[in-house]
Amino acid sequence: MKFHKEGYPTLILISIFSGLLIAISHYLLSDYAIAMPLAIAISAFLLIMIIQFFRSPNRSISQDENVVLSPCDGKVVVIEETEETEYLNEKRRQISIFMSPLNVHNNRYPIGGNLKYYKYHPGKYLVAWHPKSSTDNERTTVVVEDNKQRTVLFRQIAGALARRIVFYGKEGEKVEQGSECGFIKFGSRVDLMLPLDAKIEVDIDQKVVGGKTVIAKFS
Repeated sequence: MKFHKEGYPTLILISIFSGLLIAISHYLLSDYAIAMPLAIAISAFLLIMIIQFFRSPNRSISQDENVVLSPCDGKVVVIEETEETEYLNEKRRQISIFMSPLNVHNNRYPIGGNLKYYKYHPGKYLVAWHPKSSTDNERTTVVVEDNKQRTVLFRQIAGALARRIVFYGKEGEKVEQGSECGFIKFGSRVDLMLPLDAKIEVDIDQKVVGGKTVIAKFS
């Protein structure tokens, strides 16, 4: 288990805050017996939460060009047909995965191939399960096309707590199925837009694991 590189700035801030809190308790609030134990307890809680949130487990990925792997850890909250209007301009099967603050927040490429399109959209911070979060929230849109010209569009969507979406890829580069493509801080969501003839392999409320769970199979 590793600590994700995106967590180091937050870890530094929490360490500074904890140090100040303990120093204030020791030097200014020493007359209060509860001050120091409380400061230590708060500092330990924050440190544990940060380490938990930014954990980055090592995973062996079994690549298969005929399947779509889950781009993240979380729970399936939407399976529906919808019109994709930003890039594909056609009907697609939408699969949405909600990531709670307790989930691993690494994001992975669901298929391998060419990174055809990438765009960052600033926006609101509605709760991640809100129906309009896909179109109104801060988000990125990414399209990958495999060597059989099959395309998968996916979106990293900020939630009510998230204030930073990170994406590592660039248009035109080759990407590998299951490899890390980005990170979303705190509660968030990832939407997949799949071809209508793809066979969906998950159900509503099912828990999925990034780079491991098969979301769908190409026909």
